[in-house]
Amino acid sequence: MDKTLQLSTNDVVSFLKKHPAEFTLSDIIRYVSECGIEMVNFMYPAADGRLKTLNFVINDLAYLETILSSGERVDGSSLFPFISAGSSDLYVIPRFRTAFRDPFAEIPTLTMLCSFFDFEGRPLESSPEHTLAKACEAFTTQTGYVFHAMGELEYYVISDDPGHFPATDQRGYHESAPFAKFNDFRTRCMQYIAATGGKIKYGHSEVGNFTLDGKIYEQNEIEFLPVDARQAADQLMLAKWVIRNLAAKEGLDITFAPKITTGKAGSGLHIHMRLMDKNGHSVMLAPDGNGLSAQARTAIAGLMTLAPALTAFGNMNPTSYFRLVPHQEAPTNICWGDRNRSVLVRVPLGWASGAGNMCALANGWKACDVTPDPAYGAKQTFEIRSADGSADIYMLLAGLAVAVRHGFELEAPLEVAARYYVDVDIHKPENAERLASLPTLPTGCRASAKCLLEAASVFEEYGVFSRLMIEGVAKRLESFDESRATEALADPSLMLDMVHEFFYCG
Repeated sequence: MDKTLQLSTNDVVSFLKKHPAEFTLSDIIRYVSECGIEMVNFMYPAADGRLKTLNFVINDLAYLETILSSGERVDGSSLFPFISAGSSDLYVIPRFRTAFRDPFAEIPTLTMLCSFFDFEGRPLESSPEHTLAKACEAFTTQTGYVFHAMGELEYYVISDDPGHFPATDQRGYHESAPFAKFNDFRTRCMQYIAATGGKIKYGHSEVGNFTLDGKIYEQNEIEFLPVDARQAADQLMLAKWVIRNLAAKEGLDITFAPKITTGKAGSGLHIHMRLMDKNGHSVMLAPDGNGLSAQARTAIAGLMTLAPALTAFGNMNPTSYFRLVPHQEAPTNICWGDRNRSVLVRVPLGWASGAGNMCALANGWKACDVTPDPAYGAKQTFEIRSADGSADIYMLLAGLAVAVRHGFELEAPLEVAARYYVDVDIHKPENAERLASLPTLPTGCRASAKCLLEAASVFEEYGVFSRLMIEGVAKRLESFDESRATEALADPSLMLDMVHEFFYCG
């Protein structure tokens, strides 16, 4: 049996013994019929970045076949602001590869994510999910490579302060119980996310922890494995849905808000990326196995060029810019570097070929009786660190796919990449001159909108983003009252008021 299918906790995969990408309509019908499924749920993202749900009771086989093959109608004007009430009907059609057994449903339920189609049966051009699909297709067509991504999903768990074993303030990174209070909650979340098909790398407690008004705030992170960017977006959407549902069930509160209060760690949504060839092999490392390949540095050049505009998709409300302030771990300057957390795009430690057989060194040569994977390059990624939980996940990943593609369209991408490279902590006083030479990210929603509109032609190229979508995002960003945000940066009480307004963003 394929090793990638063994130990799967997705019940549909375990039953069918097939990769999700191979699921057919007949497979779904067989699973429903033979596994006692009584309901089917369709889920789909709307303009607010949350998943919406449509429930079906399975009356008979004919009805099941109808909804699986033909979908159902929904009111698009209630889901997206750019659709008018006069022509609002849309179809939602399930994507069988996303099927999972709902871990929260009392009635046995099969859930699938859906795609939107217009009245002529064509994919809805301005839907975020289809925009990501177009961005990935354009990337492959223009470069010959496949775009992979994965997210680091940070969030705060909030509950009454138990008053014992207090964590060290802002020192919660990888903390264990009893000082970390919500490790068990996080592992249950991971179990449920895996059941939906999520490919998780690991989970841990994060830096942020503090008490406020009798409540304990503890930051956690769940990180995924790199997969095709379309699958990565689906996984992140479902992960947020799982975490919120399990928290509600257990009497906890959750926020993915980018910032909660001054002086405490904010929550980001770091996105790792890698480039794969059409045979499924990474092209991230140079031929000698040390350092990034020319292709990877070319992709980074595109990120450097379009970084200001990308905040329009990754930092979508005023509280995002409470996090993106100078001299904290969140980036403000446009640059990249190796193993450097002061930069916008970081190249993390990546098991380069020179790492050797660390398993044997740790355990003895006889104990390490399985040869380590020689495909070290498959582990290498680069991450962009600016986005946060306010992001529209599909649009963010679509924007990143456009940006890395744009790198291959630049006249001298390796020179561009070299210009933005730093090998020092840019926030140390002795590096002030280098810091001053670097451009900065937008400092607010209006500035972000302006950067997006200035770069609109790149995002619209090859029909990836529609003009309607670009203008809609810019209009939303421009609608926020930024004078309040400016005042809140100097007044923690005003900041808390704004945080509460956008507490459940994304």
